Amino acid sequence: MVYGESLSESKVMASVGSRGDSYDDAIAEALNSLFKAELIDRRRWATLTEVLVTTLALIGWYNNRQLHSALAHRPQKGVHQEWPKCQAYTA
Repeated sequence: MVYGESLSESKVMASVGSRGDSYDDAIAEALNSLFKAELIDRRRWATLTEVLVTTLALIGWYNNRQLHSALAHRPQKGVHQEWPKCQAYTA
């Protein structure tokens, strides 16, 4: 219940799909599948800590340095930082 309380405190609504509808979480499942195929299944891991540290490094790279074609070949962090400026222009 800690997860639900944290969402509530942050005024975030949980995304809950209908039972048996595989399309509700298709994007998350695709990401999980890619994560397993590209990172987890490609090597043997000595400890859980090693998995966690490597995962955090991958997430940092993906968010801060990976160029995304859908974002005009820019990293997500840069686009995210520009968002408030874009909103100010449209207001």
